[in-house]
Amino acid sequence: MNNQSKIRIRWLNPIAQPHYDEPMGMALKQVANAGTEVEVVSLQSEAKMDNLEYRFYESLVIGDVVKVAKEGDVNGVDAMVIGCFYDLALEDCREICQNTLVVAPCQASMQVAANIANKFSVIVGQVKWIEQMTERAERYGYGGYLASMRSIDMSANSLQCDTQVTTDRIIEAGRLAIEEDHAEALILGCTCNFGLYEKVQQELGVPVIDPLIAALKQAEMLASMKQAFHLAPSNKWSCEPPSESEMLKFGLHSLTESIGNRFLIS
Repeated sequence: MNNQSKIRIRWLNPIAQPHYDEPMGMALKQVANAGTEVEVVSLQSEAKMDNLEYRFYESLVIGDVVKVAKEGDVNGVDAMVIGCFYDLALEDCREICQNTLVVAPCQASMQVAANIANKFSVIVGQVKWIEQMTERAERYGYGGYLASMRSIDMSANSLQCDTQVTTDRIIEAGRLAIEEDHAEALILGCTCNFGLYEKVQQELGVPVIDPLIAALKQAEMLASMKQAFHLAPSNKWSCEPPSESEMLKFGLHSLTESIGNRFLIS
């Protein structure tokens, strides 16, 4: 149990734009455990959106996300994080992976929040996001923990443009969530909020969860358990994947490469 090898984590930015890969990689490097290798990748896709704020945009990349998960599954990736708070294609990726454990930020963050508070609020970028993220909270069994979702009226691709402005808006929305909605903890509802939690936490005096950190730490924990205790994704009943023979019949073993950019941290 003490002879674990290096843990391999793949962080997937599920867009076909590489400009988030290095800054997110450097943020992950600051919090990753010694012995964790993190590979940050983005997609190779005809769909070139720089955000996934619309279900239509999500639908255009879901197939590529699943391909990246499958490629990691056969190439020794211990755990993969789908780096979007919508947790897109989470169930699909888990179904197809026999070795790689798949994690997503919304679920990971809510699991942390439910362990440290009875009520939490999610600070989202746009009102548009609230319906879909509430669906996720209810799907995961955390609907009763959800005090509110508060919007800061910013798009995902603007959150890192001026981090002081973003932080100020998060603090304002967070204060309302605490005082009016009785939130006891806050979740930053977008992975593009990386690096901002500490100032918000100091200002508001409640736990503030960065989904980038929550997802990475859950991936590390599961990967460690995989190595130590042979933990693997279930393939029973609702988790049953397609058979190898059927995938071969449909030509699904020759799926094209879907990774466009890689940034490796070790």
